[in-house]
Amino acid sequence: MQDHSQSLLADGIDQCADSSFADTLRAQVCSKNTLSFLMEAHDGLSATIAQRAGFKGLWASGRSIASSLGYRDANEASWGQLVDAVERIVDSGQLPVLVDGDGGFGNFNNARLLARKLHQRGAAGVTLEDNCFPKINSFVGDRHPLADIDEFSGRLRAVKDTVADDLVLVARIEALIAGHGLYEAISRAHAYAEAGADAILIHSRMSSADEILSFTRTWQNKLPVVVVPTTYYRTPTSEYCRARISTVIWANHSMRAALASMRQVCDRIFADQNATDVEPDIATLDDVFNMINYKELASAEALYLHPDKLRQ
Repeated sequence: MQDHSQSLLADGIDQCADSSFADTLRAQVCSKNTLSFLMEAHDGLSATIAQRAGFKGLWASGRSIASSLGYRDANEASWGQLVDAVERIVDSGQLPVLVDGDGGFGNFNNARLLARKLHQRGAAGVTLEDNCFPKINSFVGDRHPLADIDEFSGRLRAVKDTVADDLVLVARIEALIAGHGLYEAISRAHAYAEAGADAILIHSRMSSADEILSFTRTWQNKLPVVVVPTTYYRTPTSEYCRARISTVIWANHSMRAALASMRQVCDRIFADQNATDVEPDIATLDDVFNMINYKELASAEALYLHPDKLRQ
């Protein structure tokens, strides 16, 4: 009985996150010598799927979480809804989670409150971007206004003073994607490094990685660099290694895959008025039960609900 109980604890589905998650994420994101990958998750199921696929860290995407809730990526979802989603991602994936914190949902006070709540829910890190509040998604519109460098640096310092090393702090620079150029991006990188950021996320909307690689050559790895190749996805991974980029984030692919698949299935069932033709193309119920670990529940029932049967 005791051995069985210990086994269940080891294989449990609700282990609490602790500082080891932050340490693990720091080893991935803050490395200047190895390339790591973070996979997008927007709920517990997508987190579990990414973990089963072999990923060692997750990106809690603001865009994907907002989309899954039926909101636009324009701070329409509240920070409370983000924090609740992150808790499910942490519990389900059992991996370190870097959270897309947008700009912190306001000024320094909002940002440090968000960071404290994310830490309480088990997040390993948070990324703050230097957009104005309320933000608009980086790929919508042109030349978005950016936050004042000193004001945003204050947000970073407030977060760092609040959570210290309990969360990895990544400063996301929107200067390139907003059309403000390399000089502005480098100036902001220096300021954010001085404010206490652990790493720099540099973003681009170009179809090639040219301006990202120009940034890394100029920046010279003063802090580890994180990239999000949503638009320049054809760039070979070897290019990121040569540029000594630390982390690649696949930022929205699970959400986009789910959208495409669900839309296709709904269209086919509506047109056919039955599900006969779609059944071979979708997950079986056994797949669902296995993914969510129903076996553990059966073992727990035997241990806690019907212990007498184990003694027989």
